[in-house]
Formats: sequence, structure tokens, C-alpha cells
Amino acid sequence: MSPIERENDIVLLVDDSPESLGFLTAALEDAGLTVLVARSGEMALGIADRVTPDVVLMDAVMPGLDGFETCRRLKTVPALGHIPIIFMTGLTETEHIVHALDSGGVDYLSKPINVDELRARIRVHLANARRAQSAHIALDAAGRHLVAFAAEGPLLWSTPQASRLLTRSGIDAEQEGPMSERFLEWLKSAGGSPDAGGGFDVAAAGSPGLQLSFLGLVAGEEYLFRLSSARTEGTEDALRQAFGLTQRESEVLLWIARGKSNKDIGDILGLSPRTVNKHLEQVYTKLGVENRASAAIKAVQALQVVAEF
Repeated sequence: MSPIERENDIVLLVDDSPESLGFLTAALEDAGLTVLVARSGEMALGIADRVTPDVVLMDAVMPGLDGFETCRRLKTVPALGHIPIIFMTGLTETEHIVHALDSGGVDYLSKPINVDELRARIRVHLANARRAQSAHIALDAAGRHLVAFAAEGPLLWSTPQASRLLTRSGIDAEQEGPMSERFLEWLKSAGGSPDAGGGFDVAAAGSPGLQLSFLGLVAGEEYLFRLSSARTEGTEDALRQAFGLTQRESEVLLWIARGKSNKDIGDILGLSPRTVNKHLEQVYTKLGVENRASAAIKAVQALQVVAEF
């Protein structure tokens, strides 16, 4: 057995032909794979809703919901978006191959299926999917505030830290319409070929907003951004000058004045709550106060003085 084909790898096999199902199931089980069988697109969607497969083998032409539409529907489910879907088809015209790939497939095989070729392609696509998934997990574990957009505008994924920051800033990551629109405006203004270092801001009503800084194009199709609180240099400078604070201390005090908890501030600034607390201790000392309420009052008073000039 190949090291890529582990015994717990699950293949969802979708085909309306009993002969094909029997032949392919036997071949895949001989390779140590677990096979789930669906004789229609509707059945495949039902199975995938209950059990997450590692790879999907999809017949293109089936009565009712065909393989192309079934693939598109599977790809709209966030938990299934990373799963490779390999088409099996007797259609060999270029337009059909393009249709399969446009629907979300990663590969196609012409019928009759060569078992050795099928197993080889499964190995390759399982390895690629695991590398991509491992990269996302590594980013999550690193605590990075990252989001990625598709060229057409949809938000593809975000790390848990970025999702929390979006939520705390009043932006619903599940309804990314305004954010996608801003991304498309930015991409158009860059002529479709942006340079790293650029970016754009987004904000919900009553929120100071967030800044998305472009990091680069990943795998030729994902526009990767770092998410951070929108710059508030004027107010931070005022607090820094009024109380002799460092840059980070002034940022922490500004968010204290806006009523944020240590955890919220950590998510916004990319710090741990413990680090936020250490900065806050220095802020208390420099302001001559003993608690966050008193610090917030002093910050608001200082900002009001600045606003009057």
C-alpha cells in the first residue's frame, strides 16, 4: 500500500452504473481504501453531509443531478471545499473536460478506467490536498490574522483569529458581500496585478474599521491578506504624547477607551491577553491610575482636549 493511501482514507464513489461501481469498489478496497457508494448526485450530497470523504470519484453523466452540478454543490460547502474531486467520463471533447474543471474538479479520467492510473492520480491529489490543508492548519496554529479571496471576489477562507477579529469589528465573515466588493474594487484599481504591500480598509457602521494588507498570490488563485485594525495614528499619537506612552501602550489604551476587553484587544492587535495585560500595567503606572475604568476616563479626556483644537 502506498504511504499516501492510508487505511482510513475514504473515497466517495459516485456512478449510476452498477457494473462500474462493482469493478471500482473492488479495486479501491484492494488498495486499502474505504469506499462509500452513491448511485446518484442526490445520494452523494446526502452521504457527504454525514461523512466527509478524503477524495471523490465522480461520474460526469448521470440521470437527474449530473456530476457537474453535484460537484458545484459539494464545493459550496465550506467543510468540503478542499476535497479533490476526480471526474470519470466517457466524454472526451475539450469542452466537456473544461466543464468538469470549471465545476470544481481537479482532474478527469476517460472511461474505461485504468485502475493503476486511477490509484496514481488518487495518491497525487490526496497528497496535494493534505499539503494545502496542513498549510492552513499551520497558519491557524501560528495565530496569524489571515484571509484569502478568490479572483472573482468570494472570501475563500480565514484563520480562526481573523474570523474573531472580523466578528468583533462588526463584520460578518459569513456574509462577506461588502468586503468582497472592496476587494474587487481594489483588484480593479491595481489592474488585476497588484503588488505586495498594498491593500484596502473595510468598516462596519460605528466601527473604526479593519485594514487588509496584501501579502501575495498563493497557488496562482488565492489573494492572501493580513488583517489588522485600521490605522488610527492621530488618536494614538495624542495619547502617546499626553502620557509618555510607547506605540504599543498607546494602542492598548485607545482600545481600552473604546470599551474592549483584554481578549478583544489581543485579537485586534495580534497579541496574547497576557501581553496586553503587561502593557496595561505600564499604562496604569504612567497615567497614575489603578484600574482600567480610570485609565479609560483619562484617555477620553485627553482625546477630547485634542479634538477641541
